[in-house]
Parts: sequence; C-alpha cells; structure tokens
Amino acid sequence: MTGFGKHVVQLPGKKITVELKSLNSKNLDINARVPQAYRERELDFRDRIAKTLIRGKVDFNLYVEQTGADAASEINEPVVRKYMSQLAELASGQAVNFLEMALRLPDALKTLREEIDPEEFKTIQAALDAALEQLLEFRAAEGKALEADFEKRVATLQKLLAEVAGLDQERIAAVRQRLEKAVAEIRETVDANRFEQELIYYLEKYDITEEKVRLSKHLEYFTDTLETAESNGKKLGFICQEIGREINTIGSKANDAPMQRIVVQMKDELEKIKEQILNVR
Repeated sequence: MTGFGKHVVQLPGKKITVELKSLNSKNLDINARVPQAYRERELDFRDRIAKTLIRGKVDFNLYVEQTGADAASEINEPVVRKYMSQLAELASGQAVNFLEMALRLPDALKTLREEIDPEEFKTIQAALDAALEQLLEFRAAEGKALEADFEKRVATLQKLLAEVAGLDQERIAAVRQRLEKAVAEIRETVDANRFEQELIYYLEKYDITEEKVRLSKHLEYFTDTLETAESNGKKLGFICQEIGREINTIGSKANDAPMQRIVVQMKDELEKIKEQILNVR
C-alpha cells in the first residue's frame, strides 16, 4: 500500500505541484497540507482521493509557487511574527535573520485573492488525478511482488500441512499406545468394551481431520481471492484469521512433538503473511 505520486502544472504567474504519499494502514487516513487560500476546497480534494484510494495513511500536499511579477500577495504579518517569536525562543540572533527564515516558512505570504478561479481549480483536480494514477501504478508494481511472496508462503503452508497429514496416523497410534500402557495395570478390572469406548472417545478429542480439511480450503480460498481484480486487502485479512484459527487448533490437539514443531513453522509463515497484508488495499 506504499506509493508516491507527483504532478506539476505551470500556469500563467504560478507553478502548482501536487504530491501524494501513502503508507500502510488498515483504514484510509488522509493528512492534507493545503495553502490557506485553497482551504475552502480541501474537502473536494479529500473526496477525490477517497474515491480512488480505499486504505492507507495518505499525505496530500498542494504547493503553489507564485512566479509572475504581478502576483497579488502580501506578508502574512501575524504568521510571520509568530514564527519569529518561536525562532527567538529556540536560538539567539538578530531580528532580521529571524525575519529571513520566517519568510521562507509555510503561509508566510498570503494571496490577496478571495476566491479560487474555477479553471484553476479544474487544473488542480486534473493534476491530483494524474498524481493518483502515478501512485496507483507504484502500488501495482509493489502488488506484483507481494503476490509472488504470498503465493510462495501459501505453498509453504500447504507443504507443511501435507507433513502434518503424514504424521497424523502415526501420532494417533502413538497416543493410543501410551494410553493403553498407562492403564495396563488396571485394565483387567475394567470392562473391556467400556474401556474401548472411552478410549475411542478420548482419541476423537485428538482427531484433526476437520481442521486439516478446513485449513486446506482456507489456503485455496486465499489464493483464489488473491487473483481477483477487486480490492481485497480486508478480505485476505479475514481469511488469515480463519487460517490462524485452524493452525492453533491443530497445535492444541497435536500432543506430539514433531507435529508441534511443524505447527510453529506454520505460525511463523502466517505471521509473515499478516505483516504484508497491510500492504494490500
């Protein structure tokens, strides 16, 4: 979900730059930095971004640089004075030096125009769309790499599941043998049929057949969802929760050291998938 997009437009008397940067986040969080004169249109910019991006922490920056000699602007005195006061608290120096630094900070100059020209607003919207397209291309390239990584890790989980299945029959036989040995001394005083029924009931508590089947289906579903065209980051996250539930249940029922070691490997692979799921919108 990380990405970057930038578009620059040169208008008569000014240069407009739109920048977008996105980082991982479960939800959409837009942080906008817009010049004071353009604040009235900030909600329009946010809505435009929200229609394109579904998840991610997004920084939206709009820079407007006056390049014309007749640019109608003046010093934003309250802002400049506040900057100078803060600079004086941080370091000693002459007022003229603080003034030079303050004039280079954001919103030190303000435009005298009250409203944004409609044509200029359309130009900014087009620049925002271009930056969004660039960001999506960046994300798509990253997505290809993530897809390959997911496929590799799911294949590893399927391989480990096959190893679990291979150990399962031997495990049940070993558990049965341990139980029979443990009660060998008292078995003569117990009804044989009743003992066998209780033993079967006890062994069924260790049975992981259903968990193996469900885990296999979840892994297939994850791969199928990965190949769909629509946004599926949250859906993949939900599938990971179900995969984790089955792995945990297998681990709690295992009662077998070799199988427990495989379960630990499965958990490790799943955690790596979960970490990267945040990169999927």
